[in-house]
Amino acid sequence: MNIIGRVTKDAEVRTLSNSKQVVNFSVATNENYRNKAGEHIEQTTFFDCTYWISPKVADILTKGSLVELTGRISARAWTNNNGEARAGLNFHSSQIKLHGNSKRTETVQANKATAQETENDFPF
Repeated sequence: MNIIGRVTKDAEVRTLSNSKQVVNFSVATNENYRNKAGEHIEQTTFFDCTYWISPKVADILTKGSLVELTGRISARAWTNNNGEARAGLNFHSSQIKLHGNSKRTETVQANKATAQETENDFPF
């Protein structure tokens, strides 16, 4: 499955107890449509995303970056500290494509080893 959206905050790299590293980030997607009454509806969906292939990609996953992700979706449900039922969507990314400019364009351009242009396919 593919989704296109904007990164909602800078990506973080976590190191697990088995020394594997995972990149965690979130993406918001927008859908616009008109309902039967003709009203304009804008719906935003948030995905908590992971990327396991290389932690280097975290350098370009900055807030506001437009990305296209390929991977799979899973849903999760939990009860928060107040006893309220909550739900969310996870997106397990296998490929990331950066579109356009981000807040840290200089980082992408300076890091020629990981980003040849402002639009690249990953994995590394």
